Amino acid sequence: MKLFSKKKVWIPLVSVSVVLLLLVGGCAVYAGDYYRADEAALEAFSTPKETVCEVADGWVTVRPADGETGVGFIFYPGGKVEHTAYLPLLQTLASEGVFCVVVEMPLRLAVLDMNAADNVRAAYPDVETWYMGGHSLGGAMAASHVESRADVYAGLILLGAYSTADLSETGLDVLSVYGSEDGVINRETYAASRANLPDGFVEVIVEGGNHAGFGLYGEQEGDGTPTISAAEQIKQTAEAILFLMEVPCED
Repeated sequence: MKLFSKKKVWIPLVSVSVVLLLLVGGCAVYAGDYYRADEAALEAFSTPKETVCEVADGWVTVRPADGETGVGFIFYPGGKVEHTAYLPLLQTLASEGVFCVVVEMPLRLAVLDMNAADNVRAAYPDVETWYMGGHSLGGAMAASHVESRADVYAGLILLGAYSTADLSETGLDVLSVYGSEDGVINRETYAASRANLPDGFVEVIVEGGNHAGFGLYGEQEGDGTPTISAAEQIKQTAEAILFLMEVPCED
């Protein structure tokens, strides 16, 4: 009979334990490394009277104070960006009558829950018309989500993003917005991806805007230097979105 020493048994057990600890530690570091919403973005929960911000299960809603829900907008945040960073943009839309929902993604990556919008729509059956959109990675995943649901949505809004899904025959109203100083988006890929969008899609270039300016979460690595404020970029973006939705915008 062959005997195994305790030392030989413990060596592989210790090795496995070390690997597991490294994996858990690595995941914890990765999960904690993200762009956090500025304090100014979080003020949306308490300051304006014409909109109401509420935390739901897996998302945050921003709705008009009068409860109007005729037009809805589901928004996916950019990769590794805290979802609440986009509340100022959604608050601007809500103040004009749009019911907005920004989804909180697992590990802040929309690719991990691309179809989260299905649960949002199911939770608010009174919304008559839905639009889908997102920023950066969130925009790409929003486009992939609507690819097989074009009959469910009236349109798609891409902010600093492009569609890898072929939506050219869907007939969706599509708006693509990016900043002239965006240093993150791949311009060649963006240009090539225009073919995936329906004829007549609307493209808006925010002069002086950059990649991070659609939300309030500070500077983003690799981004260009903006020559306008984030508030101005958000204002121009909201105006373009409202125009696509045919929602009257008050100055």
